[in-house]
Amino acid sequence: MKIYKTDEIKNIALIGSKGSGKTTLAESMLFESGVIKRRGSIDGGNTVSDYFPVEKEYGYSVFSTVFNAEFNGKKLNMVDCPGADDFTGNTYTALGVCDTGVIVVNSEYGVEVGTQNIFRVTNKLKKPVVFCLNRMDGEKVDYDNLLEQLREHFGQNVMPVQYPLDAGANFHSMIDVLLMKKYEWGPEGGVPKVSDIPADQLDKAQEMHDALLEAAASNDEELMEKYFSDEALTEEEIRRGLRKGLIDRKIYPVFIVSAQKDMGVRRMMEFLGNICPSPSEVPGPETTSGKEVKPDSNGPLSIFVFKTSVEPHIGEVSYFKVMSGTLKAGDDLENITRGGKERLAQIFTVSGQIRNAADQLEAGDLGAAVKLKDVRTGNTLDAKGCDYQFDFIKYPAPRYIRAIKPLSESDSEKLMGILTRMHEEDPTILVEQSKELKQTLVKGQGEFHLRTLKWRVENNDKLPIEFIEPKIPYRETITKAARADYRHKKQSGGSGQFGEVHLIIEPYTEGMPEPDSYKFGSQEYKLNVRDKQEIPLDWGGKLVVYNCIVGGAIDARFIPAIVKGLMDRMEQGPLTGSYARDVRVMIYDGKMHPVDSNEISFRLAGRNAFSQAFKQANPKILEPVYDVEVITPADTMGDVMKDVNGRRGIIMDQDSEGGIPKLNAKVPLKEMSSYATSLSSITGGRGSFSMQFSSYELVPGDVQDKLLKEYAETQEED
Repeated sequence: MKIYKTDEIKNIALIGSKGSGKTTLAESMLFESGVIKRRGSIDGGNTVSDYFPVEKEYGYSVFSTVFNAEFNGKKLNMVDCPGADDFTGNTYTALGVCDTGVIVVNSEYGVEVGTQNIFRVTNKLKKPVVFCLNRMDGEKVDYDNLLEQLREHFGQNVMPVQYPLDAGANFHSMIDVLLMKKYEWGPEGGVPKVSDIPADQLDKAQEMHDALLEAAASNDEELMEKYFSDEALTEEEIRRGLRKGLIDRKIYPVFIVSAQKDMGVRRMMEFLGNICPSPSEVPGPETTSGKEVKPDSNGPLSIFVFKTSVEPHIGEVSYFKVMSGTLKAGDDLENITRGGKERLAQIFTVSGQIRNAADQLEAGDLGAAVKLKDVRTGNTLDAKGCDYQFDFIKYPAPRYIRAIKPLSESDSEKLMGILTRMHEEDPTILVEQSKELKQTLVKGQGEFHLRTLKWRVENNDKLPIEFIEPKIPYRETITKAARADYRHKKQSGGSGQFGEVHLIIEPYTEGMPEPDSYKFGSQEYKLNVRDKQEIPLDWGGKLVVYNCIVGGAIDARFIPAIVKGLMDRMEQGPLTGSYARDVRVMIYDGKMHPVDSNEISFRLAGRNAFSQAFKQANPKILEPVYDVEVITPADTMGDVMKDVNGRRGIIMDQDSEGGIPKLNAKVPLKEMSSYATSLSSITGGRGSFSMQFSSYELVPGDVQDKLLKEYAETQEED
């Protein structure tokens, strides 16, 4: 295989909504470059991209697929990403290591919410964008309307490079306004017949050609001066202007294809090879120490592992990008992230399951290695003397949570091993063993996402599992001051147990004055603070404890035991067993016995005195509330708002983004359990949402009564 220099490499992410035809497009690109001799189909289950069992079972992409095509002296590394919103993590990964995003649009459906969401990711990551209008031969295609939609949502930087002579079922020819040529295909597509533009199309084509050239020239002062002086721009100058416009996101070129019939694919590949930036022409990623690293083949050797997967008949495959230097087969590298050394005995270029051994890969290239000892997604491997470490791919927060457990308790450890491996393959799958909820939680991007995970565990790993509703991490607190005392006394022969604690509790807020005196009924309690402890709680809020003991009623050595008793109840609140927070406790009196008093006695006395006082202090349950952003088509906004209101949500405001309505609301986590499924049903799969923790708020009285009743029933059962 030819060794490609950095400036001959183009890294491209194929992204787009579900059903836009990315996998079919990838097949045609591989066919055009000669990697495969015959194009597969999704219905036939024989495509290069979708080769995992779960993908064949469901008929959609679950994992991103890395492939490459050598075309016109350039190496096009491409990452074909799943279109379903639940698998959006693949898009973040692909755009992290690629320099251009090709957003594939189903021409029959136009700009979908998924298209808009993906564009937002490219905008966030500042990646160049090329639009590919696929299925131009669909029955309902209206090209002019499509172009209008693109400009409405993404602005006037949308620049058509081609337009069809006849969109729809009769699509078989187009005008390329960059090359000013007509392209025409036979029924089987493939290599087009290229001819001059017909006379009746010349004026339209010339107008679009001039607009494209002006857009290209406007990105370079020298070119702009030449263009407006009516001097002809050379082919290389046009490419330079378009490339700069792409990099600066001032031009979004639009191509038209029928991937299924292999029409227009070859021409788009020419553009990707000639115009799209190479890794050296875009800003380099920064190391964790903030140093920008440009892809220099003569620099220190460093590779970044952006994807790992366990693949049929092979085992673990690690996909990497050469960040700097030149990687050769047999190189020894140090895993900077995890420690340890790795020998890359063989390195490969890949196209799905097709692997070709490579002698070396230069900076900016993508490759793979198999069966490395201890390498995970996100690891950096460096040659001796290099200290680069990368962590530039940031994933969206999870939107769907389920508790998971094996049908047989004895398989718990095995399940954790499987889930850990799945997280390494897909970093948007998060696994948490919650001490608070006493559940193993698996978090993903949607119900679809976790349903796919379940299929893989049960069918690939042969481990039956079940999902159950996750418990909600409520918090308990108090709203007024209260007093209680408790005597713990136990005698059973020999030394007994004795401890008595008197305390006052009240709500804690930052900056409140120090305790002085309290009145309960007709009795006033004046306090003399001797010591203060502020205990920040892992779950939020504080416990503040004052030692106000006078006259030696309780020896100072027993105070830590009392505090432990208080923490016992903070960790398992008196109302529902949830964590308690933001409580101030004043220990002001008590009694001890010269023989029977010990730490356990005062720990139990403190715990029970706290419980009694807590229940008298007008206790309240707090629930986690999330900021929820919903993007939905205008025709379903009313139903979405009604659904949010029905979930005890508070609508904060409405606006739009790129012409698509957006709703911002605050919704309790309890009510978000099935929201992903509900939103999909309401919007026909066109809606999307994100959520982020906002605050803890008081639950309504009827909800609190229900929670107290449910907790009491569980205690009776225990």
